[in-house]
Amino acid sequence: MKSNRIITRPVDHTLKQTLINDGVDPLLAQLFVARSVTDSRAIDTPLSALLPMTGLKNIDLASQRLSQAIAAGEKILIVADYDADGATACAVGVRGLRAMGATVDFLVPNRFEHGYGLTSAIVDMAAQLGTELLMTVDNGMGSSAGVAHARQLGMDVLITDHHLPADTLPDCLIVNPNQPEDEFVSKSLAGVGVMFYVLMALRQQLRQQNWFNPQRPEPNLAQWLDLVALGTIADVVPLDHNNRILVAQGLRRIRAGKMQPGLHALFSLAKRNPQRAQAFDLGFALGPRLNAAGRLDDMSIGIACLLADDTEQALQLATQLDQLNRQRRQIETHILQEALGQLPDIDTAKGYSTVVYQPDWHQGVIGIVAGRLRERLHRPTIVFAPADHNQLRGSGRSIEGLHLRDALDQVSKQQPELMITFGGHAMAAGLTIEADKLPEFQTVFEEVCRQRLTPDDLNQHHLTDGSLDSGYLNLTTAQQLSGYVWGQGFAEPRFCDEFEVLWQRPVGTNHLKLGLRKDTQQCEAMLFGCTDTLPDRVRLVYRLVANEWQKQWELQLYVDYWEYCA
Repeated sequence: MKSNRIITRPVDHTLKQTLINDGVDPLLAQLFVARSVTDSRAIDTPLSALLPMTGLKNIDLASQRLSQAIAAGEKILIVADYDADGATACAVGVRGLRAMGATVDFLVPNRFEHGYGLTSAIVDMAAQLGTELLMTVDNGMGSSAGVAHARQLGMDVLITDHHLPADTLPDCLIVNPNQPEDEFVSKSLAGVGVMFYVLMALRQQLRQQNWFNPQRPEPNLAQWLDLVALGTIADVVPLDHNNRILVAQGLRRIRAGKMQPGLHALFSLAKRNPQRAQAFDLGFALGPRLNAAGRLDDMSIGIACLLADDTEQALQLATQLDQLNRQRRQIETHILQEALGQLPDIDTAKGYSTVVYQPDWHQGVIGIVAGRLRERLHRPTIVFAPADHNQLRGSGRSIEGLHLRDALDQVSKQQPELMITFGGHAMAAGLTIEADKLPEFQTVFEEVCRQRLTPDDLNQHHLTDGSLDSGYLNLTTAQQLSGYVWGQGFAEPRFCDEFEVLWQRPVGTNHLKLGLRKDTQQCEAMLFGCTDTLPDRVRLVYRLVANEWQKQWELQLYVDYWEYCA
């Protein structure tokens, strides 16, 4: 019986055979071809395969301006975004520029006091610090007014960002793969990735100027790839080949113990073993702890943790981040329950979108709550919280089929006065509106979602790699798959098969442990968040996991979805 909720990724069998002929294992060939890999060279992730920096528009001009600032001893100030990508980009920038002889410091806006981006108030603070070159990381594309103000005050501005541009660009030097006329092949670099490329270009520029000598050695930029990997995964950018190289190389350094003290401290507090670090650890253990500073307090704490060279200081700062993350979880749980309580008043069965608001909600966690609601309802979701000046700040998360930033752009074109600001990506975006315009926004956003989505888009499907041959249902396969980078846009392999349930028992809180058999192969599985009693035969969507228990490795299946089968 075919399930209408389970879809198998299509595979070009000609391309699959081409990879097999190149020596790729048949299972890996299938998985990679299904993820649009057409060349066996795109499976490997050596640093030498990184895209050349020459395609990035203005990269040479940026490196020249930075080299001038370094030679003249100008004061450079990095203005960072207050999320994990911004924090890691800032830390990479500060560490890299200082290693090349720059006088550099950083400033990160407070979410609650300054808002997002290079505002005029932030520019004034930079001027008071004696800044001569103002440099943004992971922000700036929508800061035309702030850039103009900085130039009026005599500061040059260099924007490094990856966000989609507005119709009008700031009048300054910009390095952003997503700006018009940029020829860099990968449009998926995170902010930290853009900063890493800027440092590569600067190092090359200084090398040509014979800047480096025994007293001022040329830095090895690879020493900061741990930070690049963390920011790239935490920002949930698509993992194209270039990003997989950056992440894989960063993870390789982490596993070898070559990481910043701040990362080591975060691994320790998260109770994760860095020697077996995976992208999952960066996205779900370290990233949230770092993000907690920007959500609840001041991201300066997070950046200071990433910049700390002293192990004890790094641990103290990481402990603060861990405590903030615990507070964040409590606030998030409370808001999520209140948001779910509003749903009976919202016809989610007929609606194509979800928009919720309550006047006492916390700005710092509404993005996470939007993500949780999106997971439950499978609808584009925007959660609003109060801001200053009788305004509301919203954070949205989307589903496949709706580019959220483009949808908001359509809202803006239909009703130009409805939003004060907006920006973001395909799957996540932010916006600000006047409080009294919430009902109107809700109506227009729903209309736009109805135009852009089909009813089938609202049905949650499980995209899988089909049936897994029993010969691959073993620990060796699980360990082999764990050696590759999976994540956004390059999904971890999930398979679909029918199993005989040999036994089942509840474990922990609302979890189920299973004994399964397929053909002659037996294995154990975990079904999280489930209190059901399963029938004797089930169809499962599952992932292979190499699980360590009491210093022994074993295969375990993580079940994402189950259904009856005849």
